[in-house]
Amino acid sequence: MNEINKKPIFPLIRHLSKLITPVLVNFPISANQITATSLLTGLAASLCVMMGDVLWDIAAGLLFIITYTLDNCDGEIARIKNQCSAFGMRFDSFVDWVVHSSLFASMGYGAAERFGNELWLWLGIVAAVGGTINYVLGFYMDSLHKARAESEEAWEAMKTGEFSRKPEGICDWMLFVFRELMRADFCFIFLALAFADCVWLLVPFGAIGSQIYWISQFVRGASDFHV
Repeated sequence: MNEINKKPIFPLIRHLSKLITPVLVNFPISANQITATSLLTGLAASLCVMMGDVLWDIAAGLLFIITYTLDNCDGEIARIKNQCSAFGMRFDSFVDWVVHSSLFASMGYGAAERFGNELWLWLGIVAAVGGTINYVLGFYMDSLHKARAESEEAWEAMKTGEFSRKPEGICDWMLFVFRELMRADFCFIFLALAFADCVWLLVPFGAIGSQIYWISQFVRGASDFHV
């Protein structure tokens, strides 16, 4: 079997980042600057989706794909330019939290404006709170893992996936799909729903799913899966 056949199909966003990273690496920009740019495009997507209009939703979806692509490119650039650092990993996690929490809160606002019902706004806030809980828990559990690691290098290797494990069994695979594949390629789901003019469906899903997501942090080994 040749090397091409060994390349995984998922996550789909990595196929985009693999095309963009060779271009970005030629510019005098750091991995952290790329992460900061993904924050700006993510917040711009949130502003667009607040309008509660199909065209603005599509614009948000396109910006969201750019955000996800840059979110993958920053790690690839960091490895190529030897810029991997604990701060970079923390900054990346912080940006992920801000972008997704603001996006769901904005979707709730946009749906409330569209349907004239404040319940949608509260559902968006619940989703954002769930994302915040997940971020705080992730920060805490990463600190525990770092404390248990034999060295700073061992911890960074674990975070970059060198020591990650593959899912085994049906339960592992279900958790893997929910935690990783849906997370990694969520931007494509968002854009598809934007074209169908039903982004609002993600609001109740996010309100419930974000709670399930942070609860899954307590499932033994769930965060060790590597995509």
